[in-house]
Amino acid sequence: MFLGRHAHALDAKGRLAVPARFRDALAEGVVLTRGIDRCLSLYPMAAWLPLAEKVAALPISDPDARNFRRLVFAEATDLTLDGQGRILVPPELRAYAGLEREALVVGVHTHLEVWSPEAWAAVAARLDADGGAIAEKLGELI
Repeated sequence: MFLGRHAHALDAKGRLAVPARFRDALAEGVVLTRGIDRCLSLYPMAAWLPLAEKVAALPISDPDARNFRRLVFAEATDLTLDGQGRILVPPELRAYAGLEREALVVGVHTHLEVWSPEAWAAVAARLDADGGAIAEKLGELI
């Protein structure tokens, strides 16, 4: 299970250190792809494979489904952690998420999200302002 928020630096080559507490869960490989909210999503293979199957099963006759498949798969890359627990974030994914020198690695239960500090600050501000209303709205589903 992935929980918490962890600040990490990207090195000059675009490598990001994965928090040490998560490395064992990611040892079998990971998939890094675009997240929906201008962040990156980092999935362990055990979480990626069922998600990928669901996305691949969407009807190709539906334009939204085709576009969602493109969003998820077109820039996805499978990676392994290096000996120091780092992943190489491809330049196009760094640009998409606005990652330069710093990144926040955020645990969201089944996977991790990678955010620029500025983008995360905006999300955190919205959560602070709207958290109660969001909880109330979704409370019936839990």
